[in-house]
Amino acid sequence: MSVPEAETTLDPAIAARLKRTPDGLVAAVVQEHGTGDVLMLAWMDDEALHRTLSTGKATYWSRSRGEYWVKGATSGHHQRVVKVSLDCDGDALLVTVVQTGAACHTGTHTCFTDDLLEGQ
Repeated sequence: MSVPEAETTLDPAIAARLKRTPDGLVAAVVQEHGTGDVLMLAWMDDEALHRTLSTGKATYWSRSRGEYWVKGATSGHHQRVVKVSLDCDGDALLVTVVQTGAACHTGTHTCFTDDLLEGQ
């Protein structure tokens, strides 16, 4: 399901810097403030980014449900946004949050629990 065509109030200067996927999304890497743990990867369009920046609540686009979701709205596992940074290419965001509860929908602190290679 693709992102809806909608008017957004995202600052045009920020919007101009984003390099989106063909379906209008930018990857959002979510990192825990204080620990530096990478918690999850989610997706944002212009409207989700605008909502995140204006409310301080992490808001994402759910590709599977085809709707916006505020992290913790149903689970209670909220993310208070501390900082949002854009990478040098404009195709990824780093969202630094204070995490309440588990970040992963499986109930774990981080979504990155399956190590494929661990250096020595």
